[in-house]
Amino acid sequence: MRRRLGDSSDELRRVYRENVDATYGFLAYSVDRATAEDLTAATFERVVRSWKRFDPRRGSERTWVLAIARNLLTDHFRAHRHRDAVSTDEHPALLNRLVEDVHPLEGRLTVEELARWLAPLGEREREILALRFAADLTSAEIARLLGLTDANVQQITSRSLRRLRALFESEEGQGQRLT
Repeated sequence: MRRRLGDSSDELRRVYRENVDATYGFLAYSVDRATAEDLTAATFERVVRSWKRFDPRRGSERTWVLAIARNLLTDHFRAHRHRDAVSTDEHPALLNRLVEDVHPLEGRLTVEELARWLAPLGEREREILALRFAADLTSAEIARLLGLTDANVQQITSRSLRRLRALFESEEGQGQRLT
C-alpha cells in the first residue's frame, strides 16, 4: 500500500498524536528523560521518512512506530556499550507515568516503591511490561515486535505480575511497604 507524503500530512499528525506518549513511555523505561525525548523525536522523523512504506496488513501503526523506536533504542545502546546496566532509578519517567493521577496505583505506591518492585525482574520481563502498560500494546502486537509467540508474551506478563504480587504480599505480610 503506497502513500504519497503530500496526501498524508493530516494522517501523520494523527499517527504522531496517537503514538507519541506510548513511544516516549516505552523509551523512558530504558533511558534518561533527555535521551528518551531525543529518541522519540528521531522515531517520528523516521516515521515521516518511511510512511509510504507502512503496510497496515503487517501490523498496527502503533506496533510499526514502536518497532522503529525499539530499533533506535538498540542502536543507541550499541553506540553506548560502555554503560553496564540500566537502572530504573535513572529513568523515572515511566515510573512517574505509572503512578500519575489516572493510574489505579495512585496513592498506593511511590516511584521508589515501584522501581524496587521492577528491580527483581529480568530485562525481557521489564521490556514486555513497559510495552504492555506504558505503550499500551496488546500481547499480539508485543509478540510481533519482539519475535515471540502471543502465548509466550502472555505467559511472561502473567508470570511477571504474579511475581510482583508475591513480592507485595510478602512485604505486606511482614508489615512493611516496599521502599
